[in-house]
Amino acid sequence: MADTALIVVDMINTYDHPDASALVSSVRRALPSITSLIERARDADVDVIYVNDNFGLWRSHHDELLQEALRGPHADLVEPVRPDDTSLFVVKARHSIFYETPLTYLLSRQGIIHIVLTGQVTEQCVLYSALDAHIRHLKVTVARDAVAHIHEDLAEAAFRMMELNMGADVVPVDSIRFEG
Repeated sequence: MADTALIVVDMINTYDHPDASALVSSVRRALPSITSLIERARDADVDVIYVNDNFGLWRSHHDELLQEALRGPHADLVEPVRPDDTSLFVVKARHSIFYETPLTYLLSRQGIIHIVLTGQVTEQCVLYSALDAHIRHLKVTVARDAVAHIHEDLAEAAFRMMELNMGADVVPVDSIRFEG
């Protein structure tokens, strides 16, 4: 699967926002699947690309964002998914992983035509990123049990939209195969 990349969306997070309590409980449920997916991708030498919000910190880079999240009250949600030395990192400022980022260029340079999405928030950043990937003619897989939501009903609607409107495969982590 050299043409596949795992995209980890917004998991480097301080959880300092009004919807944090609902999100934190969902992240806790999804975390074992997220970490399993990251480990399996790394073991198969599949590119693991973190695309993360900059939280309005325009002078920050990925190490600063990571350190800020690790100092926060929910470091236990960040530590298990922290980027390693082989991880790629793209900083974003809006919901979609593609909006005004170099991700499209990075994927093309790496020969990536299939992305697997994991992370948060299902009904926001994951949904909008899946749409933008679809528009770019990328194959999209969403790891259903490895994405976290704020509103369960909206997450279910987002899954349905990704499947029906975008042709995404919305599947459990166990059915995703990475081959090196």
